[in-house]
Amino acid sequence: MLASRIKQKPESIPGFRIGDERLIKLTTNAGRKIDSLLNKQGRPQGVLRVAVIGGGCSGLQYKMDLQDAPANRDIMVESAGIRVVVDPKSALYVTGSELDFIEAFTDGGFKVNNPNAASSCSCGESFSA
Repeated sequence: MLASRIKQKPESIPGFRIGDERLIKLTTNAGRKIDSLLNKQGRPQGVLRVAVIGGGCSGLQYKMDLQDAPANRDIMVESAGIRVVVDPKSALYVTGSELDFIEAFTDGGFKVNNPNAASSCSCGESFSA
């Protein structure tokens, strides 16, 4: 199922650029989880949007959302069978990051390993650059 998503390029959506995994990379576990979530939402051809917004104890936090397609000016990366989109401003903060999914009763869920984060708060929900 993952391979069929990659083959279909959204040619009808103008204005987005193609990037590579130097921007953001997903682990196999993250790819599987996102694929499952996209299918549950009825969006098998959808994308994962990763953004950085102001907030949290350290000043910046990640926002992730499932969407139907890239938006104008987005940078799209294919990683672990998933199309990931990042807006140009957020790209400044997430370049080189890896998104993982950890299945654990406590401290599980999506985790971002960001080499640009100068510090992060104790809850792990926000960071500063």
